[in-house]
Amino acid sequence: MNGLKGMEDNIAAIATPAGKGGVAIVRVSGKNPLALAEKMFKPVGKIEVKDFEPYKMYAGQIDGGNFTDFGLCVYFQAPKSYTGEDIIEFHCHGGENIARGILKKTFSLGARSAGKGEFTKRAFLNGKLSLAAAEGIADMINAESDAEVRAGYHLYTKALTDKVCAFQNALTLTLAKIDVTIDYPDEYEEDLDSETAQIKTALQSVLADLETLSSRYHTEKKIKTGVAVALCGKPNTGKSSLLNTLLGYEKAIVSDIAGTTRDAVEGTLEIKGRKFNLYDTAGVRESGDKIESIGIARAENIIRAADVAVFVADLTQGLCDEDARVLEMLSGKPLIKIINKSDLLQDETDTDADALVSAVTGEGINRLKELLYEKAYGAVESEHEAFLIEERHFHALGRAQTALHAAIAACGTEPLEIVALGVKDAWDVLGEITGETATETIIGEIFEKFCVGK
Repeated sequence: MNGLKGMEDNIAAIATPAGKGGVAIVRVSGKNPLALAEKMFKPVGKIEVKDFEPYKMYAGQIDGGNFTDFGLCVYFQAPKSYTGEDIIEFHCHGGENIARGILKKTFSLGARSAGKGEFTKRAFLNGKLSLAAAEGIADMINAESDAEVRAGYHLYTKALTDKVCAFQNALTLTLAKIDVTIDYPDEYEEDLDSETAQIKTALQSVLADLETLSSRYHTEKKIKTGVAVALCGKPNTGKSSLLNTLLGYEKAIVSDIAGTTRDAVEGTLEIKGRKFNLYDTAGVRESGDKIESIGIARAENIIRAADVAVFVADLTQGLCDEDARVLEMLSGKPLIKIINKSDLLQDETDTDADALVSAVTGEGINRLKELLYEKAYGAVESEHEAFLIEERHFHALGRAQTALHAAIAACGTEPLEIVALGVKDAWDVLGEITGETATETIIGEIFEKFCVGK
């Protein structure tokens, strides 16, 4: 793994969030944290720390340097631990000074402060998990929706790693076939064209699978980034009221005065466990007000960048040229057309709108949420949980496809040695996802995203 080895010194960190709580955990991992625990933990009863059974909690006194706390200690024995090394955890009372005091005591006994994500990095270096699985842990920790947690969990449980390893195995078999054909030219001289055709077919099969997997990224990445939704239309159609109703609290200023919204107001909504980023944009119209014009220009940029646009009209005002201008901007974009202020309509109105809604009464709001989900992810929910949500993985898959395209093009036109080079390049790039060929720079960048203590 790039010559990297697990470090043998003891590292320590507080593994629970800062602040007051019922329990805090101080974690120590390395060559011999049990010896450290012998010097700062006094178990209840006649047992000694050196005789601790792994994976069993022991109650006792924890030395915090200038104080003593009563808590628990547990020993995780290598290699059956998170990091693959011996681990000791002190479970103390949750005051910040208590946890910090115990941590400082570990430092005085020779442990050093763990870096960001260093426990997980050691797990990776010691072969406990793949690089993609480590990224899944980070995604779970940083998740802002249920879907992000699920997607991160699928990365953590090696759903992507297993699929990429299957691609690599197929390429390995193809490389072996190429090597045999090159090493024994006399045996394959008459059937060289047939052998080359079989090699080409095998590479095309892997390429097709890579392309299928990559094609899911632009939809699945929204699980992590959120679906960008622009509420757009002319001024005073109730976009701000609609935003507040969708969010369930007063986020945007509401006024009968047209042009109140001068800049985009943002809010986050969760629909079926997935994140939607809503933007209440300034009403698009011709304006002589310099500040409002700036807001309108920003609104137009947001509308163009949005994944889904919600065109908000008010039939009590009627449609006009300003509405036509907005709809022209939305051409080709996933679009939901709604009529707001349905509570003010006296009679049933025949329109081509997707939904009639009222930000005042809540009528049609659930239908609008259903439409938002359908426009972003389709009417039928995916049978699998997404796991291609990292841009790094998507670009690696793209580079592997480029290498395979070159290898396939070389079949029959170039020596098989050239074909093998392309196949090997594709294998190496896929290894960046699993971690087999990842550079120290890539590894460092990934674990910098972690918090200290994980």
